[in-house]
Amino acid sequence: MPKLLHARPPMDAEEERKIRKLDGARHAPADWIMRAQIIVFSRQGLRTSAIAAKLGCHMRTVRERIERFNAEGLAGLADRPGAGRKPRITELERGQIVALARSTPPGRLARDEAGDLTADDESGPAQWTLDSLTAAARAQGIVIARSQVRRILRAVLSSTPAPSPGSGDDHSHNLEPCAARSSTCFKERRTRRRTRALRPVP
Repeated sequence: MPKLLHARPPMDAEEERKIRKLDGARHAPADWIMRAQIIVFSRQGLRTSAIAAKLGCHMRTVRERIERFNAEGLAGLADRPGAGRKPRITELERGQIVALARSTPPGRLARDEAGDLTADDESGPAQWTLDSLTAAARAQGIVIARSQVRRILRAVLSSTPAPSPGSGDDHSHNLEPCAARSSTCFKERRTRRRTRALRPVP
């Protein structure tokens, strides 16, 4: 039978105040709030299984967080260096990534005034992908992972209302190829092909 594990009593009033403040916070990072709640519930006498059920997480997560808090105090609520979530992206950086995804890729060919096909940067990508967007964002000084780029673009697509017919305002289709995983892209393409095949011939 696993040993009963509970958060240790507060070292001082300041530690208790900070834990309580995080427990009731609305604008702090969600993972920090949940970790503070684990400590509060544990100090109230709840077992790890009850805490996990209340917070919708795994018992192992509860045990690991209590063990780290007991050993490190408030520092135990933070992620270890190199672990956990990637650095958070600011709203300005988020906007830069969306604008980048909606821009014309530097390697895309277009006809110039003489009618010749040229690209702004022939060594650049001809179309945006998650990899090329991530590389371009990093070149602009944004510290970001490929998975974060995908989440940002998916959020934009899900929150963009459908344009009215003939409005010509829809730019969200530019984001679709790089907002999904490859398997999802193939699935969507097959669906579109089946839809076109079922359309009646005029």
